[in-house]
Amino acid sequence: MKIPNKEKRELLIEALSYINKFSNKIVVIKYGGAAMIEENLKVSFAQDIILLQSLGLKPVIVHGGGPEVSHAMEKLGQKVSFIDGLRVTSAENLKVAEMVLSGTINKEIIAHINTFGGKAVGLSGKDGNLIEAKKKKHRKGIDLGYVGEIEKTNPEVLEVLLREGFLPVISPIGLGKDGTTYNVNADTVASYIAVALKANKIIFMTDVDGILINNQLQSILKTQEVSRLISEGTIQGGMVPKAQAVMYTVSYGVPSAHVINGTDPHAVIAELFTDEGIGTKIVP
Repeated sequence: MKIPNKEKRELLIEALSYINKFSNKIVVIKYGGAAMIEENLKVSFAQDIILLQSLGLKPVIVHGGGPEVSHAMEKLGQKVSFIDGLRVTSAENLKVAEMVLSGTINKEIIAHINTFGGKAVGLSGKDGNLIEAKKKKHRKGIDLGYVGEIEKTNPEVLEVLLREGFLPVISPIGLGKDGTTYNVNADTVASYIAVALKANKIIFMTDVDGILINNQLQSILKTQEVSRLISEGTIQGGMVPKAQAVMYTVSYGVPSAHVINGTDPHAVIAELFTDEGIGTKIVP
């Protein structure tokens, strides 16, 4: 469909106001879901990231990779199980998770971005002691194995990379004080990094349009409303860690968090540079 010239001008003016507003600001993007699997979406995401950087923004990517990790585990005959959206991780599972997340997936994202002229650099939470973690205790006393929760983030290595024009791509692997490796929820990692870097925004890419109530997309929500939706059970399963991460970032100084559908090509651009956006915006 051809867009009328008048509408094109209005869209451009709308976008320019946001470009000026976000110049030199840090935007953390949690990259996951189908956008990491379908080739056309991988390409459009890489193009979006390069565009953001060229417009003066400072993107930081934190990626997941659940489906790929599960697939690799199943091929090796390992059990795949989740509790409250968190992957139960045995010692054998952990080796596969780290290999897939910090190896295969991380390097593929870097390759896509750098192919389009970017300067992406791959990291895990182990690098520069970026993510200090400890064993996560489940509220019901269930042993989750080598699943970690974050004790501290040390963003100095990210600050150096951003200052020099590099684009960090981070896998959600943390390191304990005793040298133990932990698999950390990627949404949680993204939220802690956004707070540590004093990011202007954080965007969570998913396979749904945003936060839904009775199948209706909520364009904007406050953190107290998100908390209520969790306690009522409206938000459940894998969306719970994401919603908790959203509340954490906004409660600790990030002006807004966004949950968007990454299966829409150029979803990040549409969310950042238009008045209406395409997903759910969460504010204090």
